Amino acid sequence: MSAVPERAPVTTRSETRTALDHLLTEIEHRNPAQPEFHQAAHEVLETLAPVLAARPEYAEPGLVERLVEPERQVIFRVPWQDDQGRVHVNRGFRVEFNSALGPYKGGLRFHPSVNLGVIKFLGFEQIFKNALTGLGIGGGKGGSDFDPHGRSDAEVMRFCQSFMTELHRHIGEHTDVPAGDIGVGGREIGYLFGQYRRITNRWEAGVLTGKGAGWGGSLIRPEATGYGNVLFAAAMLRERGEDLEGQTALVSGSGNVAIYTIEKLTALGANPVTCSDSSGYVVDEKGIDLDLLKQIKEVERGRVDAYAERRGSSARFVPGGSVWEVPADLALPSATQNELDENAAATLVRNGVKAVSEGANMPTTPEAVHLLQKAGVAFGPGKAANAGGVAVSALEMAQNHARTSWTAARVEEELTHIMNDIHTTCHETAERYDAPGDYVTGANIAGFERVADAMLAQGVI
Repeated sequence: MSAVPERAPVTTRSETRTALDHLLTEIEHRNPAQPEFHQAAHEVLETLAPVLAARPEYAEPGLVERLVEPERQVIFRVPWQDDQGRVHVNRGFRVEFNSALGPYKGGLRFHPSVNLGVIKFLGFEQIFKNALTGLGIGGGKGGSDFDPHGRSDAEVMRFCQSFMTELHRHIGEHTDVPAGDIGVGGREIGYLFGQYRRITNRWEAGVLTGKGAGWGGSLIRPEATGYGNVLFAAAMLRERGEDLEGQTALVSGSGNVAIYTIEKLTALGANPVTCSDSSGYVVDEKGIDLDLLKQIKEVERGRVDAYAERRGSSARFVPGGSVWEVPADLALPSATQNELDENAAATLVRNGVKAVSEGANMPTTPEAVHLLQKAGVAFGPGKAANAGGVAVSALEMAQNHARTSWTAARVEEELTHIMNDIHTTCHETAERYDAPGDYVTGANIAGFERVADAMLAQGVI
C-alpha cells in the first residue's frame, strides 16, 4: 500500500501577510497613478490574511493575483456634437473585472472625475458587493469623463448614442449588464438602451438595468441603494439592542442615493437633518422636507441653497464646510468617494455618533474607518451597506428573463431579505475569523470566499 503524502503545512498569518504586502507593491507598480484602485485593493487585501492562512488552497493557483487583475479593460473615444455644432471628444471606459459568479454587473458613471483608476476601484469593489447579494452576478464598472450637468437633453442623447455605439459590442444580458451611477439616471439609460436596440435589432431588456418601469424596469430600483443602506444601518443597530426610531441622522449628497436614504430613514422613524451638494450643505432642524428636496434636485436640477431659501426658518444653508460637523446619532455618507476623512470622523466620534453606514462607494478614508472602529462605532462598508442597488438590478434581470414585472411590495420584501442576509453574513464571518463586530473584515472575507470558490472550481482562466 502506497504511503499517503504529507499535507503541506498551513501558511502562517505572518507569511501570508508578507505575501499580500508584496502583491500590493506589485499592484501599485503595475497600475501607476491610480490611487483610488490602490486604496480599494489595500482595503480588501489587508483583511484576507486570516482566510488565506486557514485555507491555503486559495493561494496555490495564483487566485488572489488573478482576482486583482481585470479580465478585460476597454477604453474608447466618444465623439459627439453639442447644440451649436461643436465637436467634443470624451473618453469611455468599461472594466470587466470578474465573471466567476455570473455576467459582469455594475454601473456607468458620467462625471468629469472619471478615469481608469476610478473605474477600476469601482469595479473591484463591485466584485465583492455583488458576491454578497448571493444573486449570481460578477463585477464590472464603466463610464466616461463626460459631464451631463448643464447639457440639453439633445446633447445628452447624442453623447449616449455615441457612447453606446462602441460599448454595445462588449455587453449583453449573458455577458455584461451595465446600470446607472453618478450622472446616469433614467434619462441616460433610456437613450443608451434605445441606441443598443437600434444597433443590434434586438429587444434585449436584460442588457441594461435601471430602465423605466413601463419598458422592462423594476419598481423600487431608483430607491434601492438608499433603502438598502438604511436597512443595513438598522440591522447594525439591532445587533446592539437599538433601532432607528428617534435617531438623528446625517446624510451627505442630494442625488438619488441621498434622497432615498432620507426617505427610508423618515419612514422608519429617524430624523434626517442634512443634505448637501458641491456648493455646501443644509441643516434642517425639523427634518428634511423630502417633497421640496425632490422638486429642487430631481425636477428643477437646482442647488441645495434653494432648499434653505424655500423651507423657512428651520433650515439654514452652510456654504462649503461638511455635514459631519453637525451633531447626530447616525451618519450615512451618500455622495462620493473619500468624502469623510479622519478629521470628520474624529468630529463624529466627539459628537457621539453610534453608527456610520456607507451609501456611496468608498466615501470614508482608511484613516477615518480605523478611527471609527477604534472608537466602537458600528461601521457598515459600502460593499455591504449599499448593495441594495445592485441587488434590485439583479431582480430586474430576473423579471426581464421571465418577461414579467413584480409589485413594489414584492421587490421591497426581497430587498429587505437580501440586506438582512448580507448583514448576517458579514457579522457571522467576522466572528468566525476572530474579528467580532468588524463589518469590513466580514464583508471582504465573505465576498472573497464566494468568488474564490467559484474561481477554484472553474480552473486557471
